[in-house]
Amino acid sequence: MNLKKIYQERYDDLKWRQKLWQVLVESFFQQFINKKDTVVDIGCGYGEFINQIRCRKKLAVDLNTEAKKHLKQEIIFYRASSTKMPFLKKNSIDKIFVSNFFEHLTRSDIIATIKEFKRILKKGGQVLILQPNIRLIPNDYWQFFDHLTPIDDRALEEIFLTFGFKLKKRILRFLPYTTKSNFPRAISLVKLYLKLPFFWHFFGRQSFLIFEK
Repeated sequence: MNLKKIYQERYDDLKWRQKLWQVLVESFFQQFINKKDTVVDIGCGYGEFINQIRCRKKLAVDLNTEAKKHLKQEIIFYRASSTKMPFLKKNSIDKIFVSNFFEHLTRSDIIATIKEFKRILKKGGQVLILQPNIRLIPNDYWQFFDHLTPIDDRALEEIFLTFGFKLKKRILRFLPYTTKSNFPRAISLVKLYLKLPFFWHFFGRQSFLIFEK
């Protein structure tokens, strides 16, 4: 599959996405990341999250060769599959961030990826997952050609618990499904949305989960 071509057409608003993720990180995700943490962004895309987060050491993993061009200089990039990451040492990572990723993997690759997560995480380390939830968007989940596996929060909980992780946090309805749908375009509205969880119930189609080793 030509990932470069697909992502160029799908993410044709990179400047706006960087501004969006700056708000998402500052207003929400940063609270889960310590400034002393070593953080790896799996399936980092164009670095929307890892470019913005504040921590001691930043790592990024993606199969798309274009990803590195969009990362800040201090970020260490690895072009690799999440199923096998020998360049990351055992018990070396504090936090793993995964956004809109598992739906692109086969079931066997999801299992292999979670095994790698358990290997590289320190004891008490956490996996932060932003995931489109198929039970909230049964009709639109398949609008993207590279979606392979149907995922919801219950399936993620089951497989992570199978490998000894603990569920620490679950927000069933958090962000809209895609920035091209009903996501507020004005940055001021994004900030307001994040401050008012009441509206998440109406617009949230992605779930946010944290699992701890």
